[in-house]
Amino acid sequence: MLDKDAVSPFDNASCFPLYLYPNGETEEQAELVPHENGRRPNLSAEFVKHFADTIDLTFVPDGRGDLKKTFGPEDVFNYAYAVFHSPDYRERYAEFLKTDFPRVPITCEDEVFSKLCKFGSRLISLHTMQEYADEGIAFDVPGSNKVEQVNFITKSKAQRNKAIRRGRVYINSEQYFEGISPAVWQMRIGGYQVCEKWLKDRKGRVLTHDEIEHYQRTVSALAETRMLMAQIDSLISDHGGWPLE
Repeated sequence: MLDKDAVSPFDNASCFPLYLYPNGETEEQAELVPHENGRRPNLSAEFVKHFADTIDLTFVPDGRGDLKKTFGPEDVFNYAYAVFHSPDYRERYAEFLKTDFPRVPITCEDEVFSKLCKFGSRLISLHTMQEYADEGIAFDVPGSNKVEQVNFITKSKAQRNKAIRRGRVYINSEQYFEGISPAVWQMRIGGYQVCEKWLKDRKGRVLTHDEIEHYQRTVSALAETRMLMAQIDSLISDHGGWPLE
């Protein structure tokens, strides 16, 4: 997916596809991993060699490897996606990330690499909604389904002593989504508070069944994303922390 403003003073759109489908070799593609004319990974041969030498696995030019003897371009993508979702990574390199594209630190530990690939694969599946998390987000009160005023309200004081606090996101005076934790409600991606913005962007509209289901799945995906991010940090910490070695 490529995002570009139609009217903008900045010409700053960037697109980095994992695969290219060239019609014949060009000079610009000479540094890419050699492959037959057709789909090829959009990774430089130098980067792939360094990656393969570091983790001591053989690179296959398409799909995934077995992560025991081989790895592929989709493993590289999954690994990088997991690394970039590490809260510790984002905090440690915060100043650098303000001025440049994120760099991919490469681990030499096969266990860390394999687990991060799996974390990244799960995150991607959640964020593209190819797979769903089940957090039991309810929307059970009948009504107009019209988004009038968005409010998040935590449960009563008598229930706040429980280990997990949950709340309700009201879309009008009667209807609400229930089972959303304060941490998930406050979660931001790209500067936006996702759970709130999604509903406020639809203020004045009547939510369809598909939209209600989509919101429930979005909230569930955010909840599991938080859990996976914590597990990524825990894994890296257990193997020596940053920088990865």
